[in-house]
Amino acid sequence: MTGNISGQPITQISVEELAQRLAANDASIQLIDVREPQEVALAKISGFVNLPLSEFTQWSEQIPTKFDPDAETLVLCHHGMRSAQMCQWLMAQGFTNVKNIAGGIDAYSLVVDSSIPQY
Repeated sequence: MTGNISGQPITQISVEELAQRLAANDASIQLIDVREPQEVALAKISGFVNLPLSEFTQWSEQIPTKFDPDAETLVLCHHGMRSAQMCQWLMAQGFTNVKNIAGGIDAYSLVVDSSIPQY
């Protein structure tokens, strides 16, 4: 990942809060999963757009046209590290309401939905 990464603190959202938001069918939130396609094939949560960090150069220029920089944007990965990188990058691009999903899909599987496989 390249670009100007700011040092701003990242807002976190718990997997329990994510589950509540998903259950409410909140259409105002944007959901981004930065894991690799083979990871998504193993375990996924419906509604997330997959933007693998390894393919950053292919999708980075589309971000301003595909996503609203003022809408709440929730970012997911396996444990929360890659999604934190993406959150920093999105904030550097002018996104104003970005949240990292703490613990990633691993925590979601453990705490919220055990039918999602762990890997």
